[in-house]
Formats: sequence, C-alpha cells, structure tokens
Amino acid sequence: MNDPPSDAAPTVVPSADQAHVHPIVRGGVALWTLFLGFAMLMVGNGLNLAVLGVRMVDEGFDVQVSGVVMACYFAGFLLGPVLVIRWLSGVGHIRVFASLASLASCVVLVHLVWVNPFSWSVLRFVFGFCMAGLYVVVESWLNDASTVRTRGRTLAVYMIVSMGGLGLGQLLIVTSDPNEPVLFVVASILVSMSFVPIALAATTDAPPVRVSPTMRLREFYRTAPTGLVGILFVGASHGILLGLSAVYATRAGFGPGPTAVFLALPAVGALVLQWPIGWVSDHLPRRSVIFVVAVMAAATAALLGVTPEGSSAALPMMFLLGGLTFPLYSLLLSHTLDRSAPGAAMGASGTSLRVNGVGAVLGPIIAGAIMATLGETSFFWCLVATHGLIALYVASRLVAEDAVPLSVQGPFVPVPARATDFAIRLTSRPLKVSRSRLRRPR
Repeated sequence: MNDPPSDAAPTVVPSADQAHVHPIVRGGVALWTLFLGFAMLMVGNGLNLAVLGVRMVDEGFDVQVSGVVMACYFAGFLLGPVLVIRWLSGVGHIRVFASLASLASCVVLVHLVWVNPFSWSVLRFVFGFCMAGLYVVVESWLNDASTVRTRGRTLAVYMIVSMGGLGLGQLLIVTSDPNEPVLFVVASILVSMSFVPIALAATTDAPPVRVSPTMRLREFYRTAPTGLVGILFVGASHGILLGLSAVYATRAGFGPGPTAVFLALPAVGALVLQWPIGWVSDHLPRRSVIFVVAVMAAATAALLGVTPEGSSAALPMMFLLGGLTFPLYSLLLSHTLDRSAPGAAMGASGTSLRVNGVGAVLGPIIAGAIMATLGETSFFWCLVATHGLIALYVASRLVAEDAVPLSVQGPFVPVPARATDFAIRLTSRPLKVSRSRLRRPR
C-alpha cells in the first residue's frame, strides 16, 4: 500500500515467497478469512492469559513471582518484531506464521507438564515472542490488503477482533475448572487452528516487508515529551491490568463466573469507549483530553481500591477502567504523531511501541512486589499511581508548552496497545504537522 505522502518512505525488503505473483490477501472474502484466523488467535491468547493467572494462585506462586512471570510475556513481545521482520524477508509470511503458531500452541501445552515459576516465565517469554511475530504477519497482510478507502474500516475491524477476541477468551475460563487440563488444551487448539483460515486465504505470495525507521529517545522527548512519558506509564498500566487481574480476582475470592466477567469487562469497555473518546479528542485539544481521561482512570482505580474485595460492585467499574486506560495509548500516540515532523511519524510510532513495551514489562514486576508487601488491594493503587503520574506530567506540560492548534491536529489513531508499527500504517491520517508550526517546548 502507499503510505501518506508526508511520511518517510520505509525501506522495502522483498520477501522470499513473493517472487512470482502479486500481494497475497485480496478481496473481501479473503480479508474476512484473515480476520477469522486472527480472532481464533486472540481468543486462545485471552483464555491462556486468564487460566495462567488463576492457576498461579492455585499452585501457590507468590504474587511477586506471578508479576515476574506475567512480565515475561511483554518482554518476549518486545523482542519479537525485531527478529521476525528479518525472518519474513528470508522465508516469507506463511512459513513464519505457521512456525510461530505451532510453537505458541506447543508452549501452551507445556505449562501442564512443567509447573514451576522459572519454567512458566520462560514459556511466557516464548509465547509473547510468538504472539508479537504473529501480530507482525497479520498486520502486514492487512496493511497490504487495504486501500485508502478501506483503511479506516479495516483498522476498526482489527480493533474489534483484537479486544473482542481477548475478552471472549477470558470469559471462556468459566467453561471448565482451571486446575484441569481442558482449558489449556482448548487454548492450544485455538492457536493452532488460527493458521487454517489464513492458509486457505493465502496463495504462495506475500506482501513486502516494510522496515520502518526509528527515532532516538532524546529526539522523541524533544518532539513529544508528553508522548514519551505518558506512553511509558500507560504501558505499565496495561501490563498490570492484563498481567495481574486474574491473580487479584482469584486472591480476592471471586467465584469462576465473576472472575471471568471481571477479566473480560476491561476489553469490552475499551471497545465501547474507544471511539467516543477519540471523537472528543478530534474536537478538543488532545492533551487536555489525555489529562481528563487519565484523571478519570485514576479515580476509577481509587474507587475500586476502596471497594470490598470480591464485591460485584467492582464489575461495572472494571468496564469503565478498561474503557479509559486502553484508549489512553491511542490518545498519546495520536498526540505524538501530531507533534512529529513530516518524515518522522513512522519512526516516532515505532519508538512509541517499544517504550510502551518497556512499561508493560516493568509494570507487573513492580506491582507484584507491592502487592506481595501491602496486599491484593494495592493492585488498584498501583493503577492509581500510573494513571496519576500521567495526569501530573500532562498538567505540567499544559502549563509549560502551547498545545497543537486544532487546525493542524491530526485525526485520532485507534490502535491496540499490543499492536506493532505495521498497524500504524493502517491509518489513513494525513501526517502533515511540521514542528516549525509549533512553539518549541520550554
């Protein structure tokens, strides 16, 4: 596909299975088949995440250890795209997807036979690595299959499938006892089966691998300090929420049904509130919207912190918390792109994803240590702290630096927090803002 003309042209590396024919996934049926495979992958991922959180408590893992185990997934996810992009240029998309899906499926089953904190940490790292690679393959296919007219619709469906699949997978934990092997087997089957519709939709060719530039952290901070700091802490928030929700719910005494709902509601909230929040941010100064959303997320987490453990009153608040915290990443990324000079937007987005990944690794580790010391309820106070720090920093920038004028503020970019920079190319936004039109940060 053609990137927006104001952005830098990425390096194109021809892939091995591209030698004879045209780009692979074309047409509505093939695109929906690709979404079907991705949906199964996300349901399997969500189910595996939920089962592991419950099982770690039942196996007697300390909550601090549980935080480290869950952080390993995000560490693997952070490393995955770097290596997988190199493999794509060597052996092609189809082989890479098949290999990673097979490995991820096997990793899920190995949890049953190798039960200790060290082994599960290694397995979560490998699973995160595989998921990152699978995201790269799916997103590059979606990117290639989309046109200027269909990019927005493709990105919307991708968001729905990503968050909806994750939430549905977590709901499936109620269908069987997490201490039995059934749920692990089901998660493994879903991950394995995700390749079937993709293989049927694909021919022997694949899209080119577009290697994006990166932006140095020092330049990133000069360009969009709010983006850098905010994305780091929102990554920590997401790591805590995704990694330790099941641990908290199990330790707090939720039954199987309430636990499943407790885990799934944040994803549902993200689906429902992502677009209204995005619409507001397109019509008001975006940093002000970021400040308000961060304050509301911190307040919601504080209310959850004073709610009695195991209370059903926590469920609607989890819906609201997810609906506020997951769109924060998209808001901060959109703000970063607003402040990026023409030609630097893809580099900024790539660095944003890596900063977010670092935050997601640190979040569960630090929160797990705090929960081990202060008790399970500090799960929510850690979320108060991460969102509160975002709000405090944004407030300081509102005083120190002029906002991007609404006339040059780009449209909201709704992307999943665990997406890769291939997903950024799915947006059709015109990246037209020049730093020369903005006042320098003071």
